[in-house]
Amino acid sequence: MKSTHILLLTSILAAMAPASAASAQTPPVVAAAQSEGEKLKALFAADDEAQLKRNPLGAIFRGDMRYADRLGDFISDEYFANERKAAENNLAALSSIDRAKLNATDQIAYDVFKQNQNDALKGLSKEIMDLTVVRPVNHFFGFHTFYPTFASGQGAAPFKTVQDYENNLKRHKDYIVLTDRSIDRFRQGMASGVFETRMTIANVVDQLNTQLAQKTEESPYYGPILKFPESFSDADKVRLTAEYRDMIENGLYPVNARLRDFLRDSYLPLAREQVGLSAMKGGEGLYQYLIEQTTTLPLKADEIHQLGLSEVTRIKTGMEAIKKEVGFKGTLSEFFEHLRTDPKFKPSSREALTQGYYDIGKKVDAVIGQQFKVIPKAPLEIKPYEEFREKYEAGGSYQNGTPDGTRPGTFYFNAYDLPSRTTPGMTTLYLHEGAPGHHFQIMLAQENDALPAFMRFGGNTAYVEGWALYAETLGYEMGLFKDPYQRFGTLSDEMLRAMRLVVDTGLHSKGWTREQAIDYMLANSDMGKTDATAEVERYIAIPSQALAYKIGALTIQRLKKKAKDALGKTLDVREFHNQVLNTGALPLTVLEKKIDDWIALQKSPS
Repeated sequence: MKSTHILLLTSILAAMAPASAASAQTPPVVAAAQSEGEKLKALFAADDEAQLKRNPLGAIFRGDMRYADRLGDFISDEYFANERKAAENNLAALSSIDRAKLNATDQIAYDVFKQNQNDALKGLSKEIMDLTVVRPVNHFFGFHTFYPTFASGQGAAPFKTVQDYENNLKRHKDYIVLTDRSIDRFRQGMASGVFETRMTIANVVDQLNTQLAQKTEESPYYGPILKFPESFSDADKVRLTAEYRDMIENGLYPVNARLRDFLRDSYLPLAREQVGLSAMKGGEGLYQYLIEQTTTLPLKADEIHQLGLSEVTRIKTGMEAIKKEVGFKGTLSEFFEHLRTDPKFKPSSREALTQGYYDIGKKVDAVIGQQFKVIPKAPLEIKPYEEFREKYEAGGSYQNGTPDGTRPGTFYFNAYDLPSRTTPGMTTLYLHEGAPGHHFQIMLAQENDALPAFMRFGGNTAYVEGWALYAETLGYEMGLFKDPYQRFGTLSDEMLRAMRLVVDTGLHSKGWTREQAIDYMLANSDMGKTDATAEVERYIAIPSQALAYKIGALTIQRLKKKAKDALGKTLDVREFHNQVLNTGALPLTVLEKKIDDWIALQKSPS
């Protein structure tokens, strides 16, 4: 979501476009005899079907292979015009439905859908697009890093039939078009004076160099050839091997080289040295827009900065208490250094790190029923990032499974530069990325076919990441933090999210430098420099996204306290969690209204 923790697909599309609206180009037709609820469901169904046709990549992630021979168009003027028209048509159709005549769940769906369409139109405005579309790639988001895994046979795309293999070849052609169009968008930004940062583009060049240095047989694009199903004929194997080799050597590698050469030779010398949005043309207004989109709340950069400073102070107090508990005699900074450098806090090998996460998963599985009445059907797989991409990934991430459970959810952890990794944060990372964090939130929504598709498969960062950070705190209630070092690890991760409020706003609204941000994180946590650097470079690449974690978690924690204060001992925490999760990723204002209504219903006489 990398430690982005958002649905991978949503993240990639958000990088390529300022917003993803519905894709119907004409208002859906609804029969007059239908009830208001039926009209609403008809609108959602028509919108979803149009969306899948225009977003075949999203369909593949959902296990729908009807359009699997293409990637889709996420960057052309025609695409954006159609998305804008789609949102306008959806709002027009929605306005013909009487919200007051809908049941409570449908009213929530109505409100979320309306907000989604309005948000899409904001992102598709000329003012925002002039600042976003012309920066289509950086080292954290872009098809150049997403697509190799997707096409490798290890991602969401299936490789079970000859048609699957041929569809992949056709998608390669779309990738080539998208990458060449990305170069055109960068040129458009050069002409208008809107530039990506020198740091992020230098990292992209390095990423492309790494990929291009791989021999054809070592490339992830060649991966499907190494794992032919036994049912394939020898003739098909020979033909597909030749076609894949030709596509890699004469299509994919050349387009990546074109992008690399353009960025290195033409764009990089002109890219902006300053890393914050406030230094970019139009950046101050863009950052405010991004804050509101990311948090779903009308917050300002300065109030978020101050909240972050307050949270850092609070968490430091808890860290001091644990330092005293384990008998460490030095300062907190010295304790940080002790945790960074003592060999007993280092994974001994890639295999040992993997086994450690397997063991944590088993412990969580044994107690998860204390907190949840509904468990995802999809299993959860645990594995390290592939070596070709691990260098630029953060500590961990989650990739969703399919609603029918045929593809498991996957918790990825980072085994790159093992000497820089420490073990105290392992439990917390698993709780966040795996169970009951992203795996529960994402898969429970996707498996709930009573919800409209945009609520099953969509979402917003504040809810998605807020839930995952909140899920970390459940380790206390499930008895997983008895070891003071693992408890310190969860405080460290909470500190990371608090520091993000300070650092992200510092970078993009207060003129902080990259080095200033890294130094702040090292001074206030036990992070190693490799991780701190990756985190800061991520905030530079995707402004405001990192704010969502703490803002969302604090909101859910406040709602839980509200429920406890109102219901006392009658509160069933399992039902509270069910209420938070059973309608998908809601905007925080909508979630609060839902929980308030639920509390009122629990208090009312039966």
